[in-house]
Amino acid sequence: MAYSAITSPPPLRFHSPYHHQPPKPRPHSLVFCSCGNQKNPTSKTSCLFKPSKNIPIFSPQPLLSAPKLRFNVQYSAGEEAEPLVTDATNQEDFSWSSVILPFFFPALGGLLFGYDIGATSGATLSLQSAELSGISWFNLSAVQLGLVVSGSLYGALLGSLLVYPIADFLGRRRELIAAASLYLFGGLVTGYAPGLNVLLLGRLLYGLGIGLAMHGAPLYIAETCPSQIRGTLISLKELFIVLGILMGFLVGSIQINAVGGWRYMYGFGVPISLLMGLGMWSLPPSPRWLLLRAVQGKGSFQEYKEKAISALSKLRGRPPGDKVSEKQIEESLVSLKSAYKEDETEGSFLEVFQGPSLKAFVIGGGLVLFQQITGQPSVLYYAGPILQSAGFSAAADATRVSVVIGLFKLAMTWIAVLKVDDLGRRPLLIGGVSGIALSLFLLSAYYKILGCFPLVAVAALLLYVGCYQASLFSFGCGHTSLFFL
Repeated sequence: MAYSAITSPPPLRFHSPYHHQPPKPRPHSLVFCSCGNQKNPTSKTSCLFKPSKNIPIFSPQPLLSAPKLRFNVQYSAGEEAEPLVTDATNQEDFSWSSVILPFFFPALGGLLFGYDIGATSGATLSLQSAELSGISWFNLSAVQLGLVVSGSLYGALLGSLLVYPIADFLGRRRELIAAASLYLFGGLVTGYAPGLNVLLLGRLLYGLGIGLAMHGAPLYIAETCPSQIRGTLISLKELFIVLGILMGFLVGSIQINAVGGWRYMYGFGVPISLLMGLGMWSLPPSPRWLLLRAVQGKGSFQEYKEKAISALSKLRGRPPGDKVSEKQIEESLVSLKSAYKEDETEGSFLEVFQGPSLKAFVIGGGLVLFQQITGQPSVLYYAGPILQSAGFSAAADATRVSVVIGLFKLAMTWIAVLKVDDLGRRPLLIGGVSGIALSLFLLSAYYKILGCFPLVAVAALLLYVGCYQASLFSFGCGHTSLFFL
């Protein structure tokens, strides 16, 4: 699912990491990775780059900056390492207990997105069953069933468009509270829908929540967690999506034989969304968002500064007005003010379509495009019907096999996360996309000429899921943006 661009400090100049003699960064420049992570010298790989060319950045930046430190970077896939200049002394003292909740509650937004994918797989079987649907309008046409499945995706598209003009006004915390509310009402409307039109309305509302959550969650996590674990937590947020898919498959398998089981499948997300909303209500706003409001003159400077100190103290489990938090906020303000002062003229968005940026835009945008049009969501949304047509005629059998697919997807996700830096993203991408093409060919061939071999469909599904997770998954939104650096 695509993320919306966010308003950030004036664009910084970045230099390619493969240039042999990078220019020295300016004092107080904000140096950060596209995923918001600042690596320390013991990191296996680093993705920190230096200011050199005006290119808009659409990813969250670290809350704090620190003095420069020189260290070597080890590239994946056999590339030569070379020294980079960056700031890596920014190591915060923190307790894991103070990190868990600011990560967990936003990550529930990803869990609920994944859950919708898995639950819909079983709900499509339940909705069309004359005995188990519990409704008189169960005989849905292909178009009507397609609208039920894609209703949340239409909502997510609309939500990601709407969030762009209001994200900076709402802030990350209120954006996630709004997402939880939409998840809640969307699940309730869908679960209690008396007819198809109301069901589609509920799916649209739920999708709006997906659009807001997929934008706000990574920002809140990146802007509130300690810098040394920022990249890890953002990757774990992606893992929550896969956990949600598996949970949806499991609930579908349990409720498939219940009359009106599709209502329970969609309704199961309601208490989770309530937990997410209450959890986000208890958390403070992002300190970085508060500082940006202060620097941008969107209110009382001193008031926003005090709120940022209070928010950071609460996030780190410190007493109100803690001196350490106050010092960190002061350092952040110096960096933000310096960035705004040095970059008086913002780069135009049209620069993305000019010169060297155009090639990076085509490659990066093409990867994001292929993440969607390869049909990954569709294969998972329709996993139940595909398996049923593959010989698992009983709906219960089809949903049980879908659980196996969910477990396999989770395992391949772990492998992708652990091995992507060792194997390199380019080899994984080439091999994985080739496997995806083969799996889609086998799936198409099954429906046309290999209908007597149902295991072909199962093998194609497993091959597709495994190759997708090992290739296109490793090029998530954060990693794809590396092409612009």
